[in-house]
Amino acid sequence: MQIDDQARVATLFAAYLAAEYSWELDNAWYALRIGHPALELEAAFPEAASFSLLSAWNPQSVPRPDVVNRSEDQQLQLVLESSGLQFRPAFAAATNRAWREPSWIVVDLSLTGLDALAQRFGQLGTLLWRRGEPGRLRMYAAEPVRDPDYAVHDCVDWVK
Repeated sequence: MQIDDQARVATLFAAYLAAEYSWELDNAWYALRIGHPALELEAAFPEAASFSLLSAWNPQSVPRPDVVNRSEDQQLQLVLESSGLQFRPAFAAATNRAWREPSWIVVDLSLTGLDALAQRFGQLGTLLWRRGEPGRLRMYAAEPVRDPDYAVHDCVDWVK
């Protein structure tokens, strides 16, 4: 990884940690947080063992036209529909709403399946909650070299 790439990944990592995440059920929206259990998801899906949040928008967090993002999101939705798994609308957003990205919460998607879909749709990060455990950020990049400004977080998996 080049130094510029490391700085970019470190910046996006910090943004993902700070972002707000939500999911919808019966016209109500519920917050999710990295490092915290997903209590409302667990209550809504009492038989589920895990919950994943992923998107098809803006691969590698590089903005692209909405028409392209919507088309890729439709492709992801078709994949989810054909999987037979339960899923719900979700979104991720910067706290100042300068960035907002439609996503999906998927119930009981295997870790292999989550990683495969993240790679298929070019995502740099996804989220995963296992029942009763804090949510984890999965980063699909090599962990950047740490410098004094680099925050360490114990709920992150670097998958490369």
